[in-house]
Amino acid sequence: MIGRDVAGGAGKPPRVLIIAGSDSGGGAGIQADIKTVTMLGGFAMTAITAITAQNTLGVREAMVLPGALVEAQAAAVIEDIGVDVVKIGMLGTAEVVAATAAILATLPAGTPVVLDPVMIATSGDALADGGAVAGLHGLMPLASVVTPNLPELQALTGRVINDEGGMASAATALAARFDVAVLAKGGHLPGDELVDLLVLPDGSTTRWSSARIHTSHTHGTGCTLASGIANGLGAGLLLADAVSLARDYVRAAILAAPGFGGGHGPMGHGLDQAQLPNG
Repeated sequence: MIGRDVAGGAGKPPRVLIIAGSDSGGGAGIQADIKTVTMLGGFAMTAITAITAQNTLGVREAMVLPGALVEAQAAAVIEDIGVDVVKIGMLGTAEVVAATAAILATLPAGTPVVLDPVMIATSGDALADGGAVAGLHGLMPLASVVTPNLPELQALTGRVINDEGGMASAATALAARFDVAVLAKGGHLPGDELVDLLVLPDGSTTRWSSARIHTSHTHGTGCTLASGIANGLGAGLLLADAVSLARDYVRAAILAAPGFGGGHGPMGHGLDQAQLPNG
């Protein structure tokens, strides 16, 4: 199973390098990643891939940064502070995908990598071009776990998914093809039950089921979940335990949403200690 015995040195927080885009609305992207890692006890560091102008209603503008600048940010962190785990979010272009692969190649063997294949914002706006989407196929074998939602899983496998069985079949095929664990998120499936499936390359599956929280304040759930998983892996948790802890945090943050904005609002990342899940 995926996990580490020691993170960041004895008694130190896990060092989480986040490679992702910035969300000016604060609900998703780098902003959600930093909040999540910090709240769960980790030390967040960043290599920002893109700057977006967005709010709860949608993305107005986006500018992807040069791949060389993304690599430079990561190199500065790796050389001085060190990295226990990497979380990857929005990459935007094939150039940045290639830069990300180059960054991963500089890390010690066995460093956990959580890849959230961000393609479309909660509002429906595209966050990756065709080259970036195609490039994700080359990046997946370098990851420890990939965390697609249903539209992303369909795009990565070329399948139409209408139910849990279809999700399981697609996730199993993706895990086997790229030799990577796949956390298939079932939030886009209909019904009051929300099911997530963790499928390992050998086909073994862990299933989580919970009552759906009916709310529009779900902006950044994918970023938050992936960052929570990364923080857990960096802290030494096994993959299934890291997923469980991250799911609990996401659900608590949804329930604590401040109610901001007129669209898909942000969650309430700033939980007090009594609300935080125990890991």
